[in-house]
This record gives sequence, C-alpha cells and structure tokens, in this order.
Amino acid sequence: MTRIVTLILLCLCLLVILLLPLPALAENGLTVTSSSAETDFPLRLIFDISVESNALIDDIRLHYTIERLAHAQVTSEIYLQFTPANSVDAEWIWDMRKTGGLPPGSSATYWWTVSDEDGKSTKTAPATIHIEDERYEWDSITEGNIILYWYEGSDNFAGELMEATQESLSRLADNTGAELEGTIKIYIYANSQDLQGSMIYPQEWTGGVAFTQYGVIAIGIQPTEGGLEWGKRVIAHELTHLVIHRVTFSPYSGIPTWLDEGLAVSAEGDLDHAFVAALDIAEEQDDFITVRSLSSPFSAYAGESILAYAESYKIVSYLINEYGREKMFDLLNTFQQGAGYDEALENVYGFDMDELHERWLDYFYPDRVDVVDTATPTTVTPLESSSQNTVLWMLVGFAGGFILVIALFVVRRAWRKRS
Repeated sequence: MTRIVTLILLCLCLLVILLLPLPALAENGLTVTSSSAETDFPLRLIFDISVESNALIDDIRLHYTIERLAHAQVTSEIYLQFTPANSVDAEWIWDMRKTGGLPPGSSATYWWTVSDEDGKSTKTAPATIHIEDERYEWDSITEGNIILYWYEGSDNFAGELMEATQESLSRLADNTGAELEGTIKIYIYANSQDLQGSMIYPQEWTGGVAFTQYGVIAIGIQPTEGGLEWGKRVIAHELTHLVIHRVTFSPYSGIPTWLDEGLAVSAEGDLDHAFVAALDIAEEQDDFITVRSLSSPFSAYAGESILAYAESYKIVSYLINEYGREKMFDLLNTFQQGAGYDEALENVYGFDMDELHERWLDYFYPDRVDVVDTATPTTVTPLESSSQNTVLWMLVGFAGGFILVIALFVVRRAWRKRS
C-alpha cells in the first residue's frame, strides 16, 4: 500500500513539474532564461529578455500582434540592437508617443526568436500583456456584453450608467436592427482631465472617445447629477459609433459621416436645444448643408459643425420614420458589402444623395420658401456715366498729347539731319 501511495505521489510531482512554465530550450544549450513585459501607461511598453548559449548570441527578435478588429492579423517584428555574447540581457521599449498609444482594456501578444553563431535557434511560447490604466483602482459591473469600469462615485452612479447603456442598445436595435457583436468595455473617468491623462496628445476639449477597433469606450463623467445626465448622452453616442462600426466593418469603404453621426445623435434621445437653434437659423435663411457635403468629415468651425450634426439627425430620422428599421438595416448591410454612397441609397431606397437632400427638407420643412437674391442690379447713374466719360476724355487727351510730342521730336530730328 505504501509503495502505491509513493508511486502516486511521484506521478503527481512529475505532472506538476511538467505543467510548470519552463525556459525556452534548444539543442546545445541555447536558453531563454527569462522574458517579461510591463506597461508604463499610457506612454510605453517595456519588453525584456535574458538569453544564454555556448556560442555567441547574434540575433534576438521580438514579435507582437495587437488584439483588435482587423481584416488581417499583422505581426510586427523588432530587431534588437546588442553586442553578441554568450549571455545577453536585452530590452526594447515601445514608445507610444510615436504611434498614438493603446487604450485601457486592449492587449498584445508577443514572443521572441533567438539564434547564435552556430546556427542554433529557439522561439518562446506566446505571452499576452494586458494594457490597463493602473493609476486608479477600478471597480466593475457586467451586464450582457457590456463591462463598465469606474473608480469614483457610488454603485448607484455606475448602475444608472449601465442602465442607460442597455437602453441605448435597445433603442439602436429598434431604430436600425443593428445589435451589439462581441464584448465592449466602458471606462468611466472621474473628469475630462483624468481621461485626457490616459491618452497620447489629446485635444483639450476631449470628453469621450470610442476606440472602435478595440471595443473600448473611455469617457470623463463627474459623479454629480449634471455629470450623470451628460454622461448618459455621451455613452449612447459613443456606443452607437462602436456598434455601427462593427456592423458595417468591411475592407472596402466606410459609411457617410451623416449616417454615422446621425445615428449616434439619435441614440442620445431628444435633440439638444443648440442643434434645434441651428436648424431654425438654417430654415430662416434657407442655408442648409447638402447631404453630399455631409458625407465628408464635418467642419472644424463650431457653427457649421453644430448644423451638420443637427441635419444628420434629421436625415436619419426621415429615413427611419418614412421607411422603417428594416430599410435602415438593409442600408447598413449594403455599406458593409462595399457599396458606394449613392449606390447604397439607390439600391435600398431608390434615390441618390441629391434627391435625399430634397426629400428630407420637404418632409420637415414643407412650407419653406427658397431665398431669392433680390439685390438691385448694379446700374450706372447719369452722374457716374458723366464722370466715366470725363475720365475717358482725359485719357484720350493725354494719349493725343503724348503722340504729338513724339511726332514733333521726330520731325525736329529729321530737320537737323537735312541741315
């Protein structure tokens, strides 16, 4: 019995040893003794490796891939600079200031390949490093495919934001038929300054951002009543961008800006008063931006940008109200298949962007009257005519006098030659 117990214990010990992570080994002693990666968020990732061999180690390469939505997986390869030796400790620093950075919640998979002068080589097993903003102690709640992180504010604060998130997803599905695919992580920073501190070279006005490729949303929301209400609208807006991006993701082309932003503004709920005011002014002056122009990125000028968002909301509302969610979902799928802007509209609705412009205006503003240029044509008054004639005769007199002087000069010169 004792021998059986001993054998069982010995087998368990061997099993544990086999399951322990071992350094990468190759023939004749080429060994990776250690490998690690750490973050200095948001500025850099630091990769370290230690290698030993009987021969001089002359080649060390780091390979990594970023976990994100893409049409093809891209593997980056870094050649490390070092002096060949039998024992090498090497490091490579990924400076995020040169590449734009990675958001919290993203991850990278990496491995090493090493070789020496004798031709021996080895490769480490892939390892994953998770990018997190460790400046704060995060709490989290999960509902469905949404994980919400926050570090300041009560559980009720986070719960209301999660409820608003779920309502936004339901409203988006009702309006367009688009549903969330995959997991989304939402990071709630306590204010815009904390949010901007998590980004590389942020704009000073940045209050929320959707990292669509990574399935991550980051927003600065103060845990106050006013901040909460603002935050609910921003979550709805950015969440819509992310969901629509996934639904229409293709290697061909994207969707027009008016559709992307129109759906996002619609997800917020009722139109903000600033947008309403911009539409009122545009109606009064009959100075709306065309749908074709709204297909490109919006203007950097605040007034034009506000009107662009407001019009996009109206255009999307027209399409949903008149033709329903099924047609809108068909439109999104048509873009996903690579159709152009006019082509997609014609395939689904039977008209192009120019006709869409007229249709949505007629729908919301049927009584509008085109502003006609009633400015009085420029005419020449008798006084102006007289003045112009005077100037003309002065020029003619000057020219005639000049010609006469030249003629006299020529005649005088000819007379002197004859003399």
